[in-house]
Order: sequence, then structure tokens, then C-alpha cells
Amino acid sequence: MAGQASPLFSIVTPVYQPPVDVLADTIASVRSQEHTDWEWVLVDDASPDPEVRRVIADASADDPRIRLVARDTNGHIVAASNDAVAEASGEFLVFLDHDDLLTPDALAEMARAISGEPEADYLYSDEDKVGEDGELFGRFPKPDWSPERLRGQMYTSHLSVMRTALVREVGGFRQGYDGSQDHDLALRVSERARRVVHVPRVLYHWRAVAGSAAADIGAKPYADDAGRRAVQDQLDRLGIAGTVESGREPGRYVIQRRLDPSLRVSLVIPTIGQSATVFGERRVMVVDTVRSALARTEHEDVEVVVVHDTPTPPEVLDQLREIAGDRLVLVEYTLPFNFSQKVNLGCLHATGDRLVFLNDDVEVISPRWLENLVGPLDEPDVGLTGAKLYFSDGSIQHAGHGYWNKHYHHPFRYWTRDEAGPFGELVVNREMTGVTAACSAMRRDAFLEIGGFPEALPSNFNDVDLCYKVAHLGYRTVWVANCELYHFESQTRDGAVLPWERHFVVRRWGIPDVDRFTPAAVATPMMDPHRLLDARLAEPRATTRRTGSR
Repeated sequence: MAGQASPLFSIVTPVYQPPVDVLADTIASVRSQEHTDWEWVLVDDASPDPEVRRVIADASADDPRIRLVARDTNGHIVAASNDAVAEASGEFLVFLDHDDLLTPDALAEMARAISGEPEADYLYSDEDKVGEDGELFGRFPKPDWSPERLRGQMYTSHLSVMRTALVREVGGFRQGYDGSQDHDLALRVSERARRVVHVPRVLYHWRAVAGSAAADIGAKPYADDAGRRAVQDQLDRLGIAGTVESGREPGRYVIQRRLDPSLRVSLVIPTIGQSATVFGERRVMVVDTVRSALARTEHEDVEVVVVHDTPTPPEVLDQLREIAGDRLVLVEYTLPFNFSQKVNLGCLHATGDRLVFLNDDVEVISPRWLENLVGPLDEPDVGLTGAKLYFSDGSIQHAGHGYWNKHYHHPFRYWTRDEAGPFGELVVNREMTGVTAACSAMRRDAFLEIGGFPEALPSNFNDVDLCYKVAHLGYRTVWVANCELYHFESQTRDGAVLPWERHFVVRRWGIPDVDRFTPAAVATPMMDPHRLLDARLAEPRATTRRTGSR
């Protein structure tokens, strides 16, 4: 490369014993790139078959942009990848496995994105898979940059492009993280990146062959342990109090958050003290809400602020006093029903630094729900968190809001509790455009900064407006998969939304078009026919009528 300008891209590929015909296809995919300003460093990690090096050497002889680095001993993927990074001269590194394929426009699209975002230090694209028969399947339409989701899974993986200087600054790939070395690097690079950019196009075909992670997520069990340690390392580096556990699927991770014992958390619950039959038994809804909320947290400094309408039966208030003791704050509400106003009033009476908005018709079912819901708010750029809610039959009522195609949606409504969802969507924490106010949390300062709930919306869409305000001020909204509750609103209820309510939100925020975090292609086509029909009947509302607060 002496005397030549450095290329924009250095493609780096560790190579170890791929089928030579597969390697030849990978080489052909690179040589067919529309964008020509690249070099390619392939490091053969002492493959036993000499044909592997011969195929690379022949390609290098035909194209001087292709370079072979031959290792004398097998050092495994981390060592071979670092050798490739050390040899690269391009401004950006493009990571390509030895058996996968780039689309012809892959580098051109990345170059275009870099031109539009000069401060981009990390870029990633959508991906799909290619079978042994050459057929494409499994398209993964990814969300925009979602740092919480990256802790839950290596979702950015293919195609990843990183600024070379930054990769070297963080020390490249780390020994001891084989199998999840790319996840570990992505976590460390993203911590220092000025901009992380999602290119919403499929630019990478991940080859699904027997024994590969593309074909079987559990094919490399050692990778799960390495990924868990990589995520824990990030929490420790950033001072985030939590412990990382392996999730329900390999390559998925769950964070158990910890709260500072001195932190006061205020639960704000509007109610009129009504009763209902749940699981065949009559119960006072708000009483069981408070009982389950306090029973399933280890955090002790919890204040319970109940905003009750004047008709609330006195015996209900007595039961609340018995359960919550001196942690209970009762606030009488004498005006006509206005959910937003009731919650705002409760927050004004609350003394906690963290505010949890809770409907009175819920039951907490996951341990340490409060720690996991409130914990992400310790990160200053997280403004709002929300929970995973189920109907009484165990089907999903809420897994975050999605705003697209002119409507406000509940993605994955009616999926079951046992389903991980496409690409792990339902079992990993992740950024969302919005969450429901039936169970959500904010820092007090952020709540006051955005002006609380909109009292002009007394019943519907007040949580949608709240979420828009959170995003408008640059905060992240995080949906927490391991904070689980039943929400006993009726699945067959008349959830009538008045036209003026939706128009209020549209006038303020515009017509929803494309959701940054939940592409419609992920949330709907994979549903079975009866579930899709139910979802169509349920749309287009993303909010719920607060019957428990009337």
C-alpha cells in the first residue's frame, strides 16, 4: 500500500478451515462490491487444508486489494481477528466471517451513511440468512441504536462497521471472550462512539450451515458464558449496579438490577376502590395490587401514594393502612375522573426520588420487579421505563408501544408468556418508542421537567403523549422484560377512543409513520392467523382506559 492513499474500508476476516467452495462464494461477494475503495485482510489461522490458503492466494494474485496473512500456529478467532485489525490501513473496519456473504451494495450503503453522519464511529445494518440451497430467509429488521438491547443480545452483529482508530483505542478483541468476541467489542466501542448509526437495509447474508450459530443459536455453548461476562464487564465499567444472568435462550441475557438502599421509591396508584372477580375469587383490586407490589420487592424504602376518589369505601382504605402501614400516603380526589390529573396529584404528594405509576388493577408476579423496573433510571439518559403485562389468561397485554402506519399499537399483543418472540424481542430489555402508564417509572426530576401527564387527556393517549415528551427531551425509554405483572383489564372490553383524543396527539406530535425500535415487519407477519385477526380487532389503540381509576 506504500505510496497509495488509505482506503475507506478495510474488510477483516479470520479464516479457519471453511469449505473451499463456500470461501470462494465469500470472495466473490466482496469482489462484486459496487463501492471499490476497499482492502481485504484475510488471516488464515493455520487451516489444516492447504487449499484454503491457495484459494486466498489466487484471489490476491488477481486483485491486489486482497491480502493473505498466514499464521504459523492456530491462535483461534480472537488472535486471528486482532492480526487482521493490526494489518488494516482503512479508516473503517468491516467485519466479515469466512463463510458469509456481503450484498453487492453493502460497502456503497455504508459509505453513503458515513458521508451523511461524519461522526459515525459504529454502523450496523439489517441482515438475513442464506441456506445451503442458496435461499434467503430470516430477515432481521433491526431497531435503531438500542444500548439496552445490546446488553441483552448481540443484535447489531452483521454487518458491523467500526472506525479503525476507535477499535485500536479500546484494545481490539479481548482474549478469553471467544464466541462472543464481537459482542464484547461492540459493547466497548459503543461506550466511546460519538454516533452509532443503523443502516436499515439487509447488507449481509449470514450462512446457515450445520453447526453454525446462524442455524442453531445453541451451537456454541461457550459463547453464552463469554457474552454474559462481556455484559457484566460493561455494567462494572459504567458503574451500573446489577448482575447479568443467562436468559431463556443462548445468547440472551437478563440483568438483575440493584437499588441503593437509601433511595426512596414512591408508588403512585389512582383508585376508586372497586372489586372484581379474578381467577374465580372476589378481590378488592387496589388492595391486592399493593399487597403484591410490596411482597415481591426486596427494596425497603417504598412509599405507597394512593389517590382515591371520594366514593372509595372506608374499609378499603383501612385494608391499605393494614398492608402498607406508615408507608401509606392517602390523597383524596374530589373532581370528575381525570387519570392524568390524579397521577400528577399523587406525584406532588410523593416524596420519593423515583416515581412508579401503577394501575390499581394489576398484580405483580415477578420477583424483584421494582428493582428491575426502577434500576435503569440510574442512567441519566434513561427517562422512562415500562413493564411486561399479561392478561389473566397469560397472553401478552403490553410489551411496549409501537407508533407506525398512522396508528399507535401494542406490538405482540396476545402472544403467550412462553414465547421469546422473533429475534428474542420478548425476553430482552430494549429501548422502545413508548410504554403504557399501567406500570412505568420515572425519576422525579425528569417527570417535573416534562410537565407530567397531560391533563387535557383525562382517559386515553395520555401515556402516548408522555412518551413523546420523554423522547422529545432526548431521554431513552426502556421496556423491562423481567418486570412482569398481570393487568386485569378485560380483553373484550369496550375500549372506545374518542376521535378528539387521537387528534390531540396527532396535532401535537404529527402522524406516526415508522417506529424506530419496533419495525412493523417484526411485530405482525409472524403471528398466526387467529392472533393476527385479534390484533387487527384490537388496533389502533396503544393506551388503555383506566377503569380501575374511575
